[in-house]
Amino acid sequence: MTCLPVLAEDSGLEVTALKGRPGIYSARYAGPKSTAEECLRKILREMAGQNNRDCRFVAVLALAKQGVLIRIFRGTVKGILTRKKKGRSGFGYDPVFFFPPAGKTFAEMTVKEKNTVSHRAKVLSAFREYYEIKGLS
Repeated sequence: MTCLPVLAEDSGLEVTALKGRPGIYSARYAGPKSTAEECLRKILREMAGQNNRDCRFVAVLALAKQGVLIRIFRGTVKGILTRKKKGRSGFGYDPVFFFPPAGKTFAEMTVKEKNTVSHRAKVLSAFREYYEIKGLS
């Protein structure tokens, strides 16, 4: 066991009409060895004809020290699942995650734009704030 703090993070896409799926299985939604493209095609296939396209990206970061969970941080960003891929940046579900305040998908955003609003940016900001207030020594 280490005396150093340990961080673990995971994130995923939750789609309301799919009762929160794919969630933590986002990276392997189309199967254990599926590609991002296969996962994307599967979710679009399952959502065909669905009117409620509300979704959100969720990131969770856990902080532990010496085997004891210290704190869990959570970051979310709400969006709408598009019917077609749009944009070339990002990865995973970014081409079908439309972010209304920006008027574009995550895949159409610059890295800088996405990093100011994403679920990961929010969770890391919460962690940074906690770290600066509490410290980890």
